Amino acid sequence: MSENFQPRLPLPQATAAPYTRSRSLPPYRGIVAVDAKDFTGYPAIEHDVISRAIPQLLRTSFERAGIADVWDDRRFPDSTGDGFVFGFDPTAMPFVIHPWLSTLQDVLTEFNVHSMGAVRIRLRVSLHIGPVTDSGEREDGKGTPRNDTHRLLDSRPVKAMLAASSENVTQVAAILSDRCYQDAVASGYTGRHLDHFTEVPATVEGKSFAQRAWLYVPAPSGTLYDRRILGDQVIEDQETRRAHDDSPRDLAHAAVPRTVTNRADNGNVNTGTVHGGQSVSNAHVGGDHVGGNKAATVHGNQGDTVRGDKNSGHR
Repeated sequence: MSENFQPRLPLPQATAAPYTRSRSLPPYRGIVAVDAKDFTGYPAIEHDVISRAIPQLLRTSFERAGIADVWDDRRFPDSTGDGFVFGFDPTAMPFVIHPWLSTLQDVLTEFNVHSMGAVRIRLRVSLHIGPVTDSGEREDGKGTPRNDTHRLLDSRPVKAMLAASSENVTQVAAILSDRCYQDAVASGYTGRHLDHFTEVPATVEGKSFAQRAWLYVPAPSGTLYDRRILGDQVIEDQETRRAHDDSPRDLAHAAVPRTVTNRADNGNVNTGTVHGGQSVSNAHVGGDHVGGNKAATVHGNQGDTVRGDKNSGHR
C-alpha cells in the first residue's frame, strides 16, 4: 500500500427531496440573536474585547431577569463576532420579551457608564419562533426560522431605530417576528401591553426579504413616528385606525400622530420645523412682543402655551 494513500471519507447521505414524502417537523425553538451597532467602526484591536463582552453581558442580563436557565440551557450557541445567537425552549419566550429585554437595557447602560466611553455596546435584538434542527450536533440550528432571525436583525427598521435614538438613553432595540408577536404578545402571555410594540415592514437592503414584524424599544428616545422606520403603508393604516378609535394612547409607544389645532386670536402661532430666518412682529397685539429674526431649526411649538385670553383686554 502506498505511503501516500489517503482513505476516502464517506460521503454524506442525501436526504429525500422536499415535497416527496412526509416527515416529522424538527423541534420548535425560540431563537434570539443580537448584533452590536457600529462594530466595524471600532479599531480592530477592540473587536476582540467587544466579542468577549457580549456573551458575558447576555449571561448577566438573563441572570438578573430571573431566567438564568434560558442561558444555561441554550441550544446551538454561536458567536458571530459582533453578536451572538442561540435557541431556547419557546415556552420561555414571554419572559425573554419581558423582563429580559428591559434588563438587558439596564445591564448595557451600566456597562457603558463604567466603560467611560472607551467601548460602547448598543445591541439590536431579534426574536423568532419556529422549527429548527436540534439533535445535539454541532450543525444544529438549521432551518428557515434561523435564517429569518438574522434577516430581521439586519432589517432596515431596527437598524434605523437604534441609529435615530439617543446613545445616552437607548441601548437596545428589538424586533419580533410576527409569529413571535402573535404567539407571545397578542395572546396576552407577555407582561407588556400591545401598545408597547410597533408594527413595521421588515426589509433588508439587497435581499429578497420582506416580512411583517414588530419593534419593541425598552427605553425609547427620539420619535417612533418616522416613515423611514415604519413605512408609508403602516403609517397610513395607523392613521386610519386612529380615526375610528376614540381611546387615548401613549405616543411614545403607539407611534401614532395626534391631530392638534393651534389657535391664537390676534396673535402668532409657530409650529413644525422652521429652516432659515423668520421675521415675526406683533407690535399691535397685546401680550408678548416678538421682533427681529429667528434663525436655525426650531422643533415643536415656539412661544408660550396659553390657556384662556392672554390679552386680558389690553392693547
